[in-house]
Amino acid sequence: QVQLAESGGGLVQAGASLRLSCAASGRTISTYSMAWFRQAPGKEREFVGGINWIGRDTYYADSVKGRFTISRDNAKNMLYLQMNSLKPEDTAVYMCAAGNGVRVVAREYNYWGQGTQVTVSS
Repeated sequence: QVQLAESGGGLVQAGASLRLSCAASGRTISTYSMAWFRQAPGKEREFVGGINWIGRDTYYADSVKGRFTISRDNAKNMLYLQMNSLKPEDTAVYMCAAGNGVRVVAREYNYWGQGTQVTVSS
């Protein structure tokens, strides 16, 4: 079993930056692909970005491409999401997930964190 815990969310103004962290415990995440999803009130869970097990390949939703960067540190069992130029439409609960392969569909992931709230004011 892998336990995931996100941190780093908060309330910021449009244009600001935040760095989210996802700490894994229970077992190493080094063999898993990892991803960030987000969910706004009344909306479906949305793929934000993913990274393969070694960190060589990254994938992003078009809505965040060029603004967000996903990275991982397998030695520390950590996943990160650097978010720059934040917009009000980025407001959501952000969740990290672990699975076998980077997929844009949430049900393909085996393990999930509880999420951290990101609120961007205009």
